[in-house]
Amino acid sequence: MTIDNEKLLTERLTPAQRAIIDMEYPRFSDREMDRRRALIDGWLAEHDLDHVLVYGAYWAGNGVGFFTGWPVTAEAAVVFSPGATPAMYVQFYNHVPEATHIAYQTEVGPGGESTIGTAIATMEQRGKPNPRVGIIGPLPMGAYRALEARTSEVVDLNRAYGGARMIKSEEEFDWLKIGAVLSDLSYEAVLRNTRLGDNERALGDHVERAYLPWGATNLIHFFGVTSMANPDCCVPRQWPLTRKVANGDVGFTEISADFWDYSGQILRTFTIGADPTPLYQDLHATADATFDAIMAILKPGTTAQDIFDASSVIEDAGFSIYDDLVHGYGGGYLPPVLGCKSRPAGPIPDLTLAPGMCMVVQPNVITTDQKAGVQTGEAVRITETGVESLHDVPRGLHRIDPS
Repeated sequence: MTIDNEKLLTERLTPAQRAIIDMEYPRFSDREMDRRRALIDGWLAEHDLDHVLVYGAYWAGNGVGFFTGWPVTAEAAVVFSPGATPAMYVQFYNHVPEATHIAYQTEVGPGGESTIGTAIATMEQRGKPNPRVGIIGPLPMGAYRALEARTSEVVDLNRAYGGARMIKSEEEFDWLKIGAVLSDLSYEAVLRNTRLGDNERALGDHVERAYLPWGATNLIHFFGVTSMANPDCCVPRQWPLTRKVANGDVGFTEISADFWDYSGQILRTFTIGADPTPLYQDLHATADATFDAIMAILKPGTTAQDIFDASSVIEDAGFSIYDDLVHGYGGGYLPPVLGCKSRPAGPIPDLTLAPGMCMVVQPNVITTDQKAGVQTGEAVRITETGVESLHDVPRGLHRIDPS
């Protein structure tokens, strides 16, 4: 059956969201970018800083994209100084032209022999020697030592940055919705295209073909496929196996299509050529009940402890979990990161939900011997009055009848 993904995008996205996909380079509004730059100004003043350095390398360090619009490739360092245009230095040299075109109100140049060295030289040209510098991003030890040697103090702003990312703007939710819809298309492609004899690598191929035409890239597509009669996998794997899909299997997946640093996250379970066995019916019914129990209480004012307490459904059914049960999302793996009574994820944070937060609810219910498991869930947003999903794929234990 041929599926018209263009039609699905039109149905599932607003006209404004759909138009973002078709932009030459998808961009946030000036108003949104200025809101982000105001965060930098606030930290400069609050910590009496001379500069803020935002760093990323090899597709890690989303602060660069958040403050400039340029997703990090090989390496990028951005210098923010009071009263000066931000300066960004990128590796490699051939990345400079496109970064120059994309970056919002930023002077762009090559990093040269040392990107951090070039950034430090800019700081020295702009102000006093031995400045106070705030850093955001995964600065490696060598770069940190070089910066430390030329400053009076280095202030870690990563916690402040992470806190700022917890509350999203409406524009950010537009982009998260795009990532969610493209993630949905990917999962639907797995349901539609999986064939007997496919391995988990082929399932990943089905995933990526669904979103590549719309400008998205892979963040994750994890799969766990195993025999329902003799299971050996309770949580999706990060690296695909070459084991072939067969009738009587069960599979579960965690998919995030990344649209310019904004992604959804859909988690679902499916059987192959057979109805679920009683064990898998029980596992999935418990996962569904856990998801429902958590969604029923998600609203402004709900605490992390409230969410943790709602997970008791799992132990009451005689099961446990492996993956985290809930985590904040959008701009990082954010608080609250929660497990359950039988598999805690560390201390329960003193955190209360507020409008504008984004979370993933993802009960990965497993047997206590860790041989069998299922997973369901998706990214959701906290609204002024409650919670709403960013995804459109119906929940449930799906069945594939491949040829």
